[in-house]
Amino acid sequence: MLRIIKTMLIFLLLSSCNNDFLDTKPTNSVDEDKAFSTPDNMLLVLNGLHRQMYAQSPLPEGTSRRSGQQYFIPMFDVYCGDLIHSARGNGWMTPGLGWLEHNDPNSLSVKHFWYQRYHFIATANKLISKVEENGFSKEEKKVANVLGQAYAYRAWAYHQLVTTYAKGYIIGAPEKDLGVPLLLTTDEKFTSQSRSTVKVVYDQIEKDINQSIAFLEKGTLSHPKSHISLQVAQGIKARITLSKGDWQSAAEAAVKAREGYSLMDESQWKSGFNTVDLPEVIWGGKVIASETVYYRAYFYYISPTFNGSQNRGNPKIVNKERYHQIPDTDYRKDVFLPLAPNTNSSAANGEGGLDNDPNYSDEAEFKKVREEINKKYGISSRHNLHPYMHVKFLQKNPGSIDPDDVIYMRSSEMYLIEAEAKAMLNDISGAQEALRPLGEARDSAYDVGKFTTKEEFIEHIKFQRYVELYGEGFSWHDHIRWDVGIDLTNSGASKVLYQKGFKQEKPSVNSAWIWKIPQAEIDANPNLTDKDQNK
Repeated sequence: MLRIIKTMLIFLLLSSCNNDFLDTKPTNSVDEDKAFSTPDNMLLVLNGLHRQMYAQSPLPEGTSRRSGQQYFIPMFDVYCGDLIHSARGNGWMTPGLGWLEHNDPNSLSVKHFWYQRYHFIATANKLISKVEENGFSKEEKKVANVLGQAYAYRAWAYHQLVTTYAKGYIIGAPEKDLGVPLLLTTDEKFTSQSRSTVKVVYDQIEKDINQSIAFLEKGTLSHPKSHISLQVAQGIKARITLSKGDWQSAAEAAVKAREGYSLMDESQWKSGFNTVDLPEVIWGGKVIASETVYYRAYFYYISPTFNGSQNRGNPKIVNKERYHQIPDTDYRKDVFLPLAPNTNSSAANGEGGLDNDPNYSDEAEFKKVREEINKKYGISSRHNLHPYMHVKFLQKNPGSIDPDDVIYMRSSEMYLIEAEAKAMLNDISGAQEALRPLGEARDSAYDVGKFTTKEEFIEHIKFQRYVELYGEGFSWHDHIRWDVGIDLTNSGASKVLYQKGFKQEKPSVNSAWIWKIPQAEIDANPNLTDKDQNK
């Protein structure tokens, strides 16, 4: 792993520089000592990490087909059939629909997810160690900020890795289950490590995020939302402890994370989720034109208005059963279009085109509705429509390939975490009060008092997370935490298209939920053999 980490670390150092960093030398002459020589320069290195959350970062062989979180956010909803493909489209993620990609140790997604996160870890390690080596005062605000963000990124990256390449903490035996290699240094003598247990990895993650919070409490600087603030660190802690089943810590961290971030109103919620300037956004990537990744962008994969082949031929749809559970008084229902004409003759459900569309028999009405939808949402005539398609994610400039922001964390998620955690503690009244603000903000007739038992409330939380966080990348790990399998019968998904992904047993009895370790890692790491591969 060390060779790959070093290659990606060099890429980070080059990508993190701006005109203020080395104004007398080209970016390819940046040396490591200069990059870590001052707290200001370290903050510039962190800028590189902020960018890598949404930028293309090539593997050593030069492949850069996965753009940070922009690719993996929708992927984690697609794999579960919660963000449903209506057609094959241009083939993006089709192997994922069929549960082939994440079970292939040589697939690009398996490799990119692994090495991108170890890239974050390597850089965080370097920042932490250089503070010690350079003798910087940890009481100085900029240094504390550097350390706070570095520890948070390391915790975030390890949490993503261990919840993806290992069995879930709650449903497994964390003291025995193999997790991921724990790398806390990237010095020249370091080669790599064997797989630590899930518990050992979690222990380090919790230590790191608590360190991050402690440093950010004394070192938070004025910052854009792309940086890691104290609230972001608390939000990461809420996610970590929720996945572990530490319900009390999860509830407490979630409350702290959302401080100062009000819930969106209806017009804001329906505005397209395309900017970090929305009041709920705690953490997100502010993408500017010079840093766009074009056809590797989140909105390319998910938005019905992006001018790319993926969504022109494959509008994403909501699970029909979930849609019909949404009350008419809940305005979130409006971002799904059950009566959109099925204009795609290649639709996976065989209902494409006027002759096969079950909702229309009159050609004039079919065309009229299509034109009305296109005009209202800025969808071009080249884009296909499909019943139950979403219009939640809309570009600022519809019909273009312009970049839009990528949202990583919202305050609504924190309300949901607090409510779930309190329900798991059997504090139903506390859970009701935690969820009430979100429910009443979205549904004019909301009555949280209907859910009076732990079982009823957890089922309601599952529903609320699906509707509120649709397309925001939480489904895969939610399924693992809840130990819920997949059954797309009556969802609107095509069995022919989804293959093995149409039905899967729950994660506690199904090892296919655990991603394969990249074969490149097993081949390169002297502390791993084929026996260490997930079965």
